[in-house]
Amino acid sequence: MPTTTIAGHEVEVNDEGFLTKPEQWTEDLAPELAKLIGLELTEDHWSLIRFLRSDFAAQGETATLRRVSAQSGTPVKQIFALFPAKPAKKLAYVSGLPKPKGCV
Repeated sequence: MPTTTIAGHEVEVNDEGFLTKPEQWTEDLAPELAKLIGLELTEDHWSLIRFLRSDFAAQGETATLRRVSAQSGTPVKQIFALFPAKPAKKLAYVSGLPKPKGCV
């Protein structure tokens, strides 16, 4: 696996730039990852990032957009506003997790 340095941390990534070891993620990486895809994080972003990481720890896989919406109580429309275009993929990327199953 290739490695890269983000926010002073050397991390392993796949060919799309997703971290391959979620345990290498730290909260100081998230703003840097967000910048790479044109986002500036707000508390609303952080709420979803923390939910997704917690859900991943419990479920062993990255939640789909539908699950994020249902379990976090965040309307899909709001998730699209926070993570435009490909919200599930972008949320997973910033959270240091694999793409959800079904994401292209």
